[in-house]
Amino acid sequence: MTPGLDREAGQVPDHRREARERALGLLYEAEARGLTTDEVIDLLPVRPDPLATDLAEGVERDRDEIDELLRRYSRGWRLERMPAVDRALLRMGAYELRDRPTVPVAVVIDEAVELAKQYSTDDSGRFVNGMLARIAEEVRDPGADPPPAPPTAD
Repeated sequence: MTPGLDREAGQVPDHRREARERALGLLYEAEARGLTTDEVIDLLPVRPDPLATDLAEGVERDRDEIDELLRRYSRGWRLERMPAVDRALLRMGAYELRDRPTVPVAVVIDEAVELAKQYSTDDSGRFVNGMLARIAEEVRDPGADPPPAPPTAD
């Protein structure tokens, strides 16, 4: 695969996928250890990719609002009872849907679903997909195209 986003095929650049995976790890570790994401990052020998850091810090900064959004859409599931990986993925996906309008909805949801399938339960992919799709209906204008992405160094 060539570097950069193949918009025609809907593919995500490897570095963005890896950054999301790393952000998931940071969020999971922070929750498991009772630390902030900044504290987890400060303990690392090498600072993570800027996108991973931005995602993790954005989720932490807006966690109360994101959790309220998740609670509104989690029918039959209390946030605290969800698997920790699902919770981290939903928080990260909701953050991207709310605060990163240049990232297409399909990319946010597909990436979260793939990570759920890889790291969580058999049912997590469907659960994450349904939750984020409902959240996207609220936080994104379905008729609007995302604003153009700024040029990248890809």
